Amino acid sequence: MHAPHEHATEHIMPWRVEDIDFSRIDWQTATADEDLLLLICSASFVESGSDLYTGNLSEFFSDDPEVSGWLNRAWEPEELQHGRVLKTYIQHVWPDFDWETAFQRFFAEYSRVCLVSNFEKTRGLEMVARCVIETGTATLYRAIGEHAADPVLKEIAALVSADEVRHYKHFYKYFKRYQDSEGQSRLTVLRTLARRLMEIRNEDSEIALRHVLITRYPERAEDASYLRRRIDRATGLIRQQLSADMCIKMLTKPLDLPVRAQPLMHYPLTKITQHVFFR
Repeated sequence: MHAPHEHATEHIMPWRVEDIDFSRIDWQTATADEDLLLLICSASFVESGSDLYTGNLSEFFSDDPEVSGWLNRAWEPEELQHGRVLKTYIQHVWPDFDWETAFQRFFAEYSRVCLVSNFEKTRGLEMVARCVIETGTATLYRAIGEHAADPVLKEIAALVSADEVRHYKHFYKYFKRYQDSEGQSRLTVLRTLARRLMEIRNEDSEIALRHVLITRYPERAEDASYLRRRIDRATGLIRQQLSADMCIKMLTKPLDLPVRAQPLMHYPLTKITQHVFFR
């Protein structure tokens, strides 16, 4: 992981982990839903590895001080805070879980697949890709909040989801700026949206879930069919809570569709979204 950025402290965080009262956790309710906790723990790994991803994005946008500055001073500390708050929650409900060891194993594998070479060909299209990812995370945390019975997890999910929506708005703003100079066709933007949407169930969460399970159930570490079943069950848990309408609204914005064309795109994007999130 790269070193913290010098000016990260200049950013005023919209909320702080220290302000959350973890003593309010309904421990019995929280621990009864292990599949949900598997998702929360895996998300804590991905979010806690955000500094690697930020480093890659900063490199990609290194000649744009506004974008790289926002990534380093605002986006990275907020993403890392997501990892910290989810980690803290897991440590309260699973006090015997070796989070640090599991995370280090995850990160060793994750760092081999989190590469600049996976980015889009242009900066504008990479912003489209980021809009898709932020749509996915905002929708995920909103669904977690709606599914969760524990009040503290509901509070955390609402805070993180709101952050992700705000991040989406930044990436969308930067996309619009790049679009003014790149002039990508609507078809090219649509292809990028569709491709990245189909990839949204990416390696990150799969790798994270596998390492959570291996650490929690070391005796099943070599049982590939068991790990597959548990991963599928966990990812399917909150699918019924996901909002297709929220996804469609966020995904269609970069297309800048005329009002009369919006209903035409709604159906195919809804089908793709349902295939990705609801299958």
